[in-house]
Amino acid sequence: MTQELISTPSVITPAELLTHWQGHRTLTRKVIEAFPEKDLFSFSVGGMRPFAELALEMISMNDPGIDGILTGKWSTDFSTYENGRGPKTKADLLALWDQLTEKLNRLWPQIPVARFHEIDLAFGQWEGPIYFILFYWIDNEIHHRAQGYVYLRALGIEPPAFWDRQ
Repeated sequence: MTQELISTPSVITPAELLTHWQGHRTLTRKVIEAFPEKDLFSFSVGGMRPFAELALEMISMNDPGIDGILTGKWSTDFSTYENGRGPKTKADLLALWDQLTEKLNRLWPQIPVARFHEIDLAFGQWEGPIYFILFYWIDNEIHHRAQGYVYLRALGIEPPAFWDRQ
């Protein structure tokens, strides 16, 4: 279900958008690194999920999502990391995070510029222009990273500076 919109001049280039997103991903990686191993997978506040689960949600959306953006074929199976099938250590979670970072960097340049303005049905659920879907992923990451900041502060750990996306 793809339809094309009339493209208008952009404020930023696709490469600049990727740099912006990867800056957020760099900061989220620093949040993962800041967690003690045991707390990354078990600590929560107010019934929220542990931060490792939040990070896996981001991965399980963005990994098949970049394929959907590129090909227009969207997976609807999010069960890859459910029921204890995800990483069990911080090192394994970071390795998975880094693999996705490399995949995004590799596939992003293959996305035609016009694709960012096409309407698509992401994961069979969310219809909108591709740029809107990307904004949702970035917003979702920021939201979950903020939960990680709350967790770290509750553990007595100073989180990374929110503005340091290098």
